[in-house]
Amino acid sequence: MKHPVVLVHGWGGSYVATWRSSGFADLLEDAGRQVIGVDLLGHGSAPKPHDPEAYTDLTARILDAAPEEPSDYVGFSLGAITLLQMAIAHPERFSRLVLVGIGRNVLDEDNASSHQLIIDALEGKPTASENDADDDHQPGDNIARLFVQYAEQPDNDRIALTAVMKRPRAPFTLADLGRVTCPILIVIGDQDFAGPGEPLAAAFPHAKLVTLRNVDHFATTENFGFFDAALEFLDAL
Repeated sequence: MKHPVVLVHGWGGSYVATWRSSGFADLLEDAGRQVIGVDLLGHGSAPKPHDPEAYTDLTARILDAAPEEPSDYVGFSLGAITLLQMAIAHPERFSRLVLVGIGRNVLDEDNASSHQLIIDALEGKPTASENDADDDHQPGDNIARLFVQYAEQPDNDRIALTAVMKRPRAPFTLADLGRVTCPILIVIGDQDFAGPGEPLAAAFPHAKLVTLRNVDHFATTENFGFFDAALEFLDAL
């Protein structure tokens, strides 16, 4: 009997908005897989506290929803980061792991400024280019505005999502990632601000990297290249 597949969405999303609406969960079920969807704290049907400290450990809801025996896991963006944290602490619960939309960013100690730019935009603070009318908007400003758009989607709580962004966080170390010994698939677009994926793939004992051409961060989970790579890796084709 094949393992259940646990699906975890990214920041500003939900199980339904990310995995049901794209059809990915349906494809897994059509292949005979049991699908378990999780809404992270602050998202979807989960509680939405406004205190950043409440989001210190996002793995709790996944641990509660997932079977104790080894299972397959798929996470996008924040969901992928959270699954990595869980896999480091509980490697025995993972049969296979698909990480979508993360790469160099989770190893980078120097991305604090771009992260703060997103928080400032969510809190309505002007960016540097908005303060100077003669400057063109920088790529980081464009990304921050996209995060604001996601925070304002129906059923989202912008204050709660801002608190998620302000949670205590730190980059993963190579020693941490070395604890994850299950087979891993990393899927990331070549236009994704979180990339490239090579530094992250190199940190694992058993990892395969698929880079999607002309795909940005927010389009990854609806890309057919992602579907094909993930379904093949999970032996669901």
